[in-house]
Amino acid sequence: MGQEDQEVLIRGGKATSTSAESLDNNNGQSYEQSSINQGFSKNYGTLSPPSPTLTADNLTYSWYNLDVFGAVHQPGTGWKQLLNRVKGVLCNERHIPVPRKHLLKNVSGVAYPGELLAVMGSSGAGKTTLLNAIAFRSSKGVQISPSTVRLLNGHPIDAKEMQARCAYVQQDDLFIGSLTAREHLIFQAMVRMPRHTTKKQKIQRVDQVIQDLSLGKCQNTLIGVPGRVKGLSGGERKRLAFASEALTDPPLLICDEPTSGLDSFMAHSVVQVLKKLSQKGKTVILTIHQPSSELFELFDKILLMAEGRVAFLGTPGEAVDFFSYIGAQCPNNYNPADFYVQVLAVVPGREAESRDRIAKICDNFAVGKVSREMEQNFQKLEKSNGLNKEDENGFTYKASWFMQFRAVLWRSWLSVLKEPLLVKVRLFQTTMVAVLIGLIFLGQQLTQVGVMNINGAIFLFLTNMTFQNAFATITVFTSELPVFIRETRSRLYRCDTYFLGKTIAELPLFLIVPLLFTAIAYPMIGLRPGIDHFLTALALVTLVANVSTSFGYLISCACSSTSMALSVGPPVIIPFLLFGGFFLNSGSVPVYFKWLSYLSWFRYANEGLLINQWADVKPGEITCTSSNTTCPSSGEIILETLNFSASDLPFDFIGLALLIVGFRISAYIALRVRARRKE
Repeated sequence: MGQEDQEVLIRGGKATSTSAESLDNNNGQSYEQSSINQGFSKNYGTLSPPSPTLTADNLTYSWYNLDVFGAVHQPGTGWKQLLNRVKGVLCNERHIPVPRKHLLKNVSGVAYPGELLAVMGSSGAGKTTLLNAIAFRSSKGVQISPSTVRLLNGHPIDAKEMQARCAYVQQDDLFIGSLTAREHLIFQAMVRMPRHTTKKQKIQRVDQVIQDLSLGKCQNTLIGVPGRVKGLSGGERKRLAFASEALTDPPLLICDEPTSGLDSFMAHSVVQVLKKLSQKGKTVILTIHQPSSELFELFDKILLMAEGRVAFLGTPGEAVDFFSYIGAQCPNNYNPADFYVQVLAVVPGREAESRDRIAKICDNFAVGKVSREMEQNFQKLEKSNGLNKEDENGFTYKASWFMQFRAVLWRSWLSVLKEPLLVKVRLFQTTMVAVLIGLIFLGQQLTQVGVMNINGAIFLFLTNMTFQNAFATITVFTSELPVFIRETRSRLYRCDTYFLGKTIAELPLFLIVPLLFTAIAYPMIGLRPGIDHFLTALALVTLVANVSTSFGYLISCACSSTSMALSVGPPVIIPFLLFGGFFLNSGSVPVYFKWLSYLSWFRYANEGLLINQWADVKPGEITCTSSNTTCPSSGEIILETLNFSASDLPFDFIGLALLIVGFRISAYIALRVRARRKE
């Protein structure tokens, strides 16, 4: 609808008997004389539940006097603001509070079991802010007034208790795209359902949910990644999101824009799913931007928002009577939902007039019968049935630590097997690089030229293992970070179980890659023969692969996005590369960088591999073919030239092992800090 059509609708015309324009042109007479200010002699708007009796299994969710404030962007850089604060402290200046924007203003409402309550309004009306506030999921910087009251069956609740009893379906659908719909639901059942539930019962519940939400035809279809991997349709993804929350049969379901991005048919099917859930006694609250007339008829109650205030609360039929009675009659053959959104919207170019009209509507509703009934109901709710206290603590995780670890490990292992870039391509890449290095350094002899070539080939072992494995893992956690944050906030699993499950699931691949590389390149180059020398080299290369993997995990956990991780990774690796003893002699490291050299896995691995290669090379084994160059007489001379000692081989193994542990602990801490920041 264009702006001209919008103004015609709001102003009204000869074709319509009354319009929203009369709200501004009647000098307030219609408000003074209407029954709105007289206590709603006609019952426009209601709080009555569908069933007067409440059971402990059904939840009535009510909120009263909800005021929400958001931070206002301050001009100037962060450094400038910091300097101003420091100046104010040092100069003992009076503290000026940070200005805040009043997002929600004294909002009250109630949702009953068996009801589908739709929160409607124009963009910026406060729908999502309200939903986040009642779901205890307000973003950082948003403050809720201490006078706000939120009750479940008349019992005050907090964030943890709300998360235990409420299912929250967010607007964005986040899934692991390499799983099928059924595999996703099995994982959700493993971490969501109570720990005393058997595996057979969980599978039966998954099958039941698949049948209830009509996911049978797509249960074995990959979820996919939009724009990359073809998978489920938009409507199927939405139903899968509902199915994930429906596994535990929650009594309260909150949905943020469940029809966003769907066509009219898919949107209708999704809302029908919510309607069926409400008919089973669930309390369902959703926000919706602009529903069709068919969707509008499915709503049991609507809550109209405008400028952060409540404009109406009641049934759709009562909304028609309410707006007609105050002089804003909906035209015939017109979608009431569109009409309400237009009447309660701020028209560009007529902001003052629009806000004045909205304020009049909200003010008259606030002093009417519904608001007074709401205050009385809050007093009654405090005396009604309390919450049914479960035997197990609802604030804790549903699954045991071992079940969480098992579930994450199973899902991560499936992701590894179904991701060709992590298996087939990497194994092919390892084989090709090993063959290429083997052909370049093929059959090296123990001469002064061969010594230099062998040392270069050994260092190539390390650089290849480092960059190949580090870049393979540098995106592991950043790619799943949104899913991880959402699932940890929902208390599906602990941070440590997720980290262990992810790292252990990929461990076999990081053991196969160095084995394949060493088995091909080692004999082709002609390194020190003997099974003991080969196994020592294989152990060192495997340790290097896992150190670089651990370092990649650290970068991935510390960065907030994949692009940032890929940008940070290479510059950070370069200093460790320089301290490996190939470009810079280990005895020439500056004193102020000595500490950094002890963190370089290149140093320990290069020293270990060179000791393995040269320690037992006796005088006379190296053939000197050129008289004009210095020729090392034995392997001991080569090690002394590089400032390496054969006795340090055990310490090289210990150093690499400690780096693996240190990097992984640091990665876990970084992941945990990131998870806490998002809570």
